[in-house]
Amino acid sequence: MHTRPGLVLVLLVFSIFINYVDRGSLSVAAPVLSKELGLSSSSLGLLFSAFFWTYAAFLVVAGWLVDRYSVKWVYAAGFFVWSVATLATGFTHGLIALLICRLLLGAGESVAYPACSRILARHVPEERRGMANAWIDLGSKAGPALSTLIGGLIVERFGWRVLFWGAGVASLLWLPAWLAGFREEPHPKEATATIHSPSFGEILGRREAWGTSLGMFSLGYVWYFLLSWLPSYLVQERGYDLRSMAILGALPFAGIGAATLVAAWVSDRLIRRGLSPTRVRRTCLMAGLVLCGFFLVLAAAAQDRVVSLVLLVVAHLALGVYTANVWAVTQTLAGAGAAGRWSGIQNAVGNLGGVASPLITGVVVDRTGSFFLAFCGAAAVGALGALAYWFWVPRVEPIRWRSAPVAAAVES
Repeated sequence: MHTRPGLVLVLLVFSIFINYVDRGSLSVAAPVLSKELGLSSSSLGLLFSAFFWTYAAFLVVAGWLVDRYSVKWVYAAGFFVWSVATLATGFTHGLIALLICRLLLGAGESVAYPACSRILARHVPEERRGMANAWIDLGSKAGPALSTLIGGLIVERFGWRVLFWGAGVASLLWLPAWLAGFREEPHPKEATATIHSPSFGEILGRREAWGTSLGMFSLGYVWYFLLSWLPSYLVQERGYDLRSMAILGALPFAGIGAATLVAAWVSDRLIRRGLSPTRVRRTCLMAGLVLCGFFLVLAAAAQDRVVSLVLLVVAHLALGVYTANVWAVTQTLAGAGAAGRWSGIQNAVGNLGGVASPLITGVVVDRTGSFFLAFCGAAAVGALGALAYWFWVPRVEPIRWRSAPVAAAVES
């Protein structure tokens, strides 16, 4: 890593923050944009889902690229593409143009998590990896929180196009800081040992890879259901106006960000005190998914909208316990030589949940006139994810790859 690792971590956190502001802007604009352009809930669901078509498809390619080429320049290229796609969205006038922008946005953003995993797996030890990942994950929660709050107010006052223009231009300001602030250096042990990079086939042959990927599918389904539809749910079903939605809708996302930091700090501390990563991280993963689903169902069933909002915040707190540990588990299992590829596979499968949940929710809302069944479906998918970790990720420890030379196996 660069000789100033703190700066690099800050740059990564801000990049993920921008990543989620840009992908979530359509959700914030949806209540106004859909009326202006005459889009149904099913059409909105298509647009929310379209992002994940290219995002999921390009994740495996992105993982291969960051493992093989300069992560600095691969990340910069992807960042530029998604920033321009965000900016261009503000100039669109119909469903097809919006669809194209969403597809480009997904392709560009696919590089983010494989790049972050590659950097952290190479340079952050297990007992501190939870907190490093938590700061990055905080960016993914602060992005929706602030985009819902500030973006909602911008849409109310200036219109939805200004939101995309502002987000696109502001995003591009990160690139010069990244190019100047990140300088790749050899891994500390690469001078004496070559880090083994297993093939995609070898990674896919591990049940742990399928376990983490299916768990990530559950997260993708639940998280992108909330990220895509929460603003519309608060306006359509709970009767909040745009200003109230902007302020109150930011609370659940702020809650998950705070929970992620606290849960990561506690997890790392317990591991440093001698508890096994298997016991600590698996417990957080499974409990987080199950409790999130439980409180989502209660929130959807609540008659009082204030009670529902409180329960939504609690559900997000539970999900934060999960997100604090999910990438630390992947990086520990994969090791430095496989982190990019494994992250690409895992995120590709995970974001198929992002393909499914916005589409399914849009159809359910159009046909039933309610979000209740959509909330129940998200809870059920979360429970299935917990089962995937239980059965297919029995231990959280570095994998000894079959074809790895002895030096590389010891290093990882």
